[in-house]
Amino acid sequence: MSRESMEFDVVIVGAGPAGLSAACRLMQQAAAAEQELTVCVVEKGSEVGAHILSGAVMETRALDELFPNWKELGAPLNTAVTEDRVVLLKNAESAAKIPNAFVPKPMHNDGNYIVSLGNVTRWLAEQAEGLGVEVFPGFAAAEVLFNDDGSVKGIATGDMGVTAAGEQGPNYMEGMELHAKYTIFSEGCRGHLGKQLISRFKLDQDADPQHYGIGIKELWDIDPAKHQPGLVVHGSGWPLSDAGASGGFFLYHTDDNQVVVGLITDLNYANPWLSPFDEFQRMKHHPEISQILEGGKRVAYGARAITKGGFNALPKMTMPGALLLGCDAGTLNFSKIKGTHTAMKSGMLAAEAITETLFSGDQGGRDLSGFTDKYKASWLFDELYRSRNFGPAMHKFGTWVGGAFNYIDQNWFGGKIPVTLHDRHEDHAQLKPASECAQIEYPKPDGILSFDKPSSVFLSNTNHEEDQPCHLQLKDASIPIAHNLKLYAEPAQRFCPAGVYEVVESESGPQFQINGQNCVHCKTCDIKDPAQNITWVVPEGAGGPNYPNM
Repeated sequence: MSRESMEFDVVIVGAGPAGLSAACRLMQQAAAAEQELTVCVVEKGSEVGAHILSGAVMETRALDELFPNWKELGAPLNTAVTEDRVVLLKNAESAAKIPNAFVPKPMHNDGNYIVSLGNVTRWLAEQAEGLGVEVFPGFAAAEVLFNDDGSVKGIATGDMGVTAAGEQGPNYMEGMELHAKYTIFSEGCRGHLGKQLISRFKLDQDADPQHYGIGIKELWDIDPAKHQPGLVVHGSGWPLSDAGASGGFFLYHTDDNQVVVGLITDLNYANPWLSPFDEFQRMKHHPEISQILEGGKRVAYGARAITKGGFNALPKMTMPGALLLGCDAGTLNFSKIKGTHTAMKSGMLAAEAITETLFSGDQGGRDLSGFTDKYKASWLFDELYRSRNFGPAMHKFGTWVGGAFNYIDQNWFGGKIPVTLHDRHEDHAQLKPASECAQIEYPKPDGILSFDKPSSVFLSNTNHEEDQPCHLQLKDASIPIAHNLKLYAEPAQRFCPAGVYEVVESESGPQFQINGQNCVHCKTCDIKDPAQNITWVVPEGAGGPNYPNM
């Protein structure tokens, strides 16, 4: 029995900045050309914004182009950046402020805004619906559909009400096929369908391996006397430096006497004993951070992987009948620590390429080569090209020498130094055997500044229907114990920021346990597992975290 289907001109997977900007621009282009266009956006979160998590400091360059009157339209950009600080945490007690003159220019935030990206996407969804886009939250795109000629036909949403045993439960509802002339995949970092498409169409054959970080973030209410609206603090060093790892922290003073604090841990770290979650909890005890948080209250928690390979790791973004956009492709500008404006611009360029093709009546083999031309002629290409060395320099040379290289490249050469650095080492392959690394003993959380994983997951409002197939799939169920535990002390216990993976003792020996109910959809396991044995697939629609304002 075939599934029910619906037909659209364009189907968009993921209601993030890239997908919603594409939707809005599609309808703007259609209105300008006096053409009819049917566009739908499917979003796996229970509502738009429920799965969106970012720092976030937002540059408005793309928004200015998409909605020049965004202020009049009530876009939730309420806190302008008033001050930038870059800090090096030298050890657990001391820190040094880096003079602004020595900070790479892209890291300056003049004219930017501290935002809740979840609220920005909610606003973008309102604009899209006002323009005639159909937005369907709570529906997970589970499968890519293909035409007989191999081109992308659309997607199928996941079945609902399937039991953990794989049977149809009492509330079973079959998924629906959404067919389109063009499909946009904008699922965010490590999109599970994007991952399949990259492999199927060999989109990354000319690119460096993609690189990732895990970003863990909390929202705090703080003492009003300590609040400095618009202050942006970035930093690096301790505690990651003690473990031979790299990354950086952020502390942003937003509105309503709140701050967001977080730590990004690069997922190329070598020590399998490292726990990004516990590094973050430890970091908050540094005086540079604790002086702000003390007397405050943690009100939200979340985690999400970040695609940070940049220009050199970008796959081809077009394939017959479809495009791969935003963080699904990896358009984040690591030198700015920003990806919202670049994701939005990729969506806008895609919309312009699609409408040009649709309205001309010539689908040109459905290859959308016009997108590539537009991308290469855009400020997005120029900006990403200028930042191409930033990540590889840090990976190759470390914080000090890499930072000096980036200062020279960005401040003296404007990102056009006549050399291109590469990092061709895959993140998951960097782990060393546990026996070769120092075991890390993390302090017990105090419940004031630092916390455990269960209480943190509780604050993320994460929930999944319990009686459903596990969405964290093992290619080989024996590998976690037989291979990973013996060689790496099973690092999934530590790299997951939500306590999903455990090794539990039983009469028959250690067992690998997956607590899928805890999953915050960060995708770290899919990225960092050393055997590449864990595959993240979508659970039932509306499952996962429900971030109110992250």
